Amino acid sequence: QVQLVESGGGLVQAGGSLRLSCVVHASSSFSINAMGWYRQAPGKQRELVAVIRTGGSTNYADSVKGQFTISRDNAKSAVYLQGNSLKPEDTAVYYCNANIRVVGKIGADDYWGQGTQVTVSS
Repeated sequence: QVQLVESGGGLVQAGGSLRLSCVVHASSSFSINAMGWYRQAPGKQRELVAVIRTGGSTNYADSVKGQFTISRDNAKSAVYLQGNSLKPEDTAVYYCNANIRVVGKIGADDYWGQGTQVTVSS
């Protein structure tokens, strides 16, 4: 099976920083394609924050460009999201996502982390 384990969320003051981590664990060999971070605030739709592809190219939502940075470490099967100059409107549950091919299975599937709460106080 495949699990994405997130960490790094918490409470920060406006203007502060957080670094979120997401590590892929699986009982079988696997390869990871694109990875991304999403967030969902109460009463709002889940939205894409950033995506990073196998070659390292990235895309960001216009609202977070220059504020968030996505990166990955293929050796550790991990993806990270660094957020700086955080604002109260960044408060949300943040979810990591990965498209993964498990060796021995047909095709690739999307997997999600459990979500980690980020709260930015004013």
